[in-house]
Amino acid sequence: MKGVVLAGGKGTRLFPLTKVTNKHLLPVGKEPMIFHPIRQMVCAGITEILVVTSTDHMGDIVRCLGSGEEFGCEITYRVQKNAGGIADALSLSKSFAGHEKLCVMLGDNIFKEKIIPFVNSFTCQKTGARVLIKKVDDPSRFGIAALDERQIIEIEEKPKTPKSPYAVVGLYFFDSKVFDYISEISPSKNGELEITSVNNKYIEQGELEFDIYEGEWTDAGTFESLHEANRLLL
Repeated sequence: MKGVVLAGGKGTRLFPLTKVTNKHLLPVGKEPMIFHPIRQMVCAGITEILVVTSTDHMGDIVRCLGSGEEFGCEITYRVQKNAGGIADALSLSKSFAGHEKLCVMLGDNIFKEKIIPFVNSFTCQKTGARVLIKKVDDPSRFGIAALDERQIIEIEEKPKTPKSPYAVVGLYFFDSKVFDYISEISPSKNGELEITSVNNKYIEQGELEFDIYEGEWTDAGTFESLHEANRLLL
């Protein structure tokens, strides 16, 4: 299994902190935010990692992470030239992935507990995709999973009337079919290729599994959640 860390975006909700740097380089705990997903993956045995970021601060990201030797992994890089969404960023990893399974983390997602159990679950899963869901207080901010017993029947992006309190958090697992599904989806009303649309493709094929994350988590994309991320890791 290979790893992909998505670290693009403008970080507008954290302006002016992000006026001079990528939000994934802001300190969380005692280290830059992006160290967290890298260390999580390496701890789970994933040592080939691709970082996808934007053009604005690519040099800063590379200087910060280097070759990955410091973390015990090998890091390569891709540039997302335009803000085309999470699925668009993930599409840039096609040649890197080859035919291997992928563990994909959003670079601003902070998990208090290790991701090892979820990596192991997907290692044992023959095909398809796997997502992590968590009960949240503000479901209209996230992609929300509608559940039917032990199955996700639909994921809706930032719904006004959520069908459940379970958000799909920023840790995803995909087989190599993910790139076919990305090529089949259309941009959302925001003009972006949404990862929710990709996950719904897997649902249509009956190939999306999930785990419920019971630990502490935040997405560190706002001042409030950045503060929470520091609380989790300090």
